[in-house]
Amino acid sequence: MKVAALFILGCLVWRRMATGTFPEQEKNPSFWREWAQRTLKNALTLQDLNKNVAKNIILFLGDGMGVPTVTAARILKGQISGQSGEETQLEMDKFPYVALSKTYNTNAQVPDSAGTATAYLCGVKANEGTVGLSAAAVRSQCNTTRGNEVTSILKWAKDAGKSVGIVTTTSVNHATPSAAYAHCVERTWYADVDMSKDALLWGCKDIARQLFENIPDIDVIMGGGRKYMYPRNTPDVEYPEDERHNGTRNDSRNLVGEWIDRMKDKKGYYVWNRKDLLSLNPNNVDYLLGLFEPENQTYELERNNEMDPSLTEMVDVAIKILRKNERGFYLLVEGGRIDHGHHEGKAKKALHEAVEMDRAITQADHLTSVYDTLTVVTADHSHVFTFGGYTLRGNSIFGLAPKKSTIDEKHYTSILYGNGPGFKLVNGTRENVSTVDYENNNYQAQAAVPLDLETHGGEDVAIFSKGPMAHLLHGVQEQHYIPHVMAYAACIGQNKDHCRTKSGSPSLNRISPTLALLLTVKWLLC
Repeated sequence: MKVAALFILGCLVWRRMATGTFPEQEKNPSFWREWAQRTLKNALTLQDLNKNVAKNIILFLGDGMGVPTVTAARILKGQISGQSGEETQLEMDKFPYVALSKTYNTNAQVPDSAGTATAYLCGVKANEGTVGLSAAAVRSQCNTTRGNEVTSILKWAKDAGKSVGIVTTTSVNHATPSAAYAHCVERTWYADVDMSKDALLWGCKDIARQLFENIPDIDVIMGGGRKYMYPRNTPDVEYPEDERHNGTRNDSRNLVGEWIDRMKDKKGYYVWNRKDLLSLNPNNVDYLLGLFEPENQTYELERNNEMDPSLTEMVDVAIKILRKNERGFYLLVEGGRIDHGHHEGKAKKALHEAVEMDRAITQADHLTSVYDTLTVVTADHSHVFTFGGYTLRGNSIFGLAPKKSTIDEKHYTSILYGNGPGFKLVNGTRENVSTVDYENNNYQAQAAVPLDLETHGGEDVAIFSKGPMAHLLHGVQEQHYIPHVMAYAACIGQNKDHCRTKSGSPSLNRISPTLALLLTVKWLLC
């Protein structure tokens, strides 16, 4: 009886929202004026710029998280909690500084995730399909690799004595994470089986191998990608009966086994499921390798809570391990499957991935301090994803526009794609979406142009930042500028002169003893 009553009440609330009604207080002009005054007072405090040296630097990368995706995820976050959604704040919305990033690759107006990763991790623009290489390298041509390698901010941080980590919901050797450690002319050379004979003869290495060899002491690595680490036909530990998930390596190397042997006396742990991850005491772990799926991790909407950790849980463990280093840390966190959801035309999956990444950002905030941690949230590129149709306040973000098309007299969903697999004709005309389950997790939103996979978008993406030197991320910037700001803030890499006193020792802006005590208490409680 109680369940039925709650269901009816929920329906009534949702129906009220979908009719464009809104809270009574919003009718009063003083509501908006007082809100604006609170915002203004907060903005005035930004005149006191945080010029501390960043002990820690964190980059949250929402793969494919263009501005329309950010807005839609904000609404979804609010609607999940029972609100209309539009007035909700994402954690990244609270960051004091926002800029725009120009995402083009050196040879592409609309970029891919490899060339963009090289920009925001290595600080140079690059060709599409290449990672950790300058634009002098040519995609798939192994002999253009040598001499064109560029290093990433992860390596700059490691060389400076900081702990470093990579956390992703894709494979750990996918485009975004690979630019942090690899130098490869082809982003799809996940394992040696994926490489051409010529590439192997020229001496190029697959990306999985580079993960363990180029920077062999990365402190934390978490994501998917088990199959690329094991010899060909090795059954997967989680799916031993499914040959699709078997190991793929032709060189017979067991990269996970090699890592375990190398780290056995260094407090190193390998885990492949959520239970083992959460059973670790971070205080007793110095190195962690977590590979939770044979390829990419599952979508948040489909995640097996018994076997697979959430992005938030991975970030929590990663920071608790990395922050033990007195010199601080660098952490790359990728919400990688936002991109995949959009490519499949499945907006519900993409947006839930974005909301989960925002939860991870919130958790990182609980574990760090804005006084000594620079946190940046951005995207590599956008998608041809949009929502519109004059929807009313509180309309389900996955719902229908309120009016039918005046051309074919059929309903359409607010969310649409410019191209992709959602293009469909029924008897020569557009499908009547009001007859299908458009709120289903796997519903593919209608697209204007038929493609097997939806494409990236070419518009600028947002950069949200907070912490030391966050104000340097302002205006409209080239994407490769991002790691240079982060390095400047942390006194690593190329720009170090501003960080030293006359004696040559590193210098931080002074923090009051009271503030230092509060920061210590926060750290201990978290």
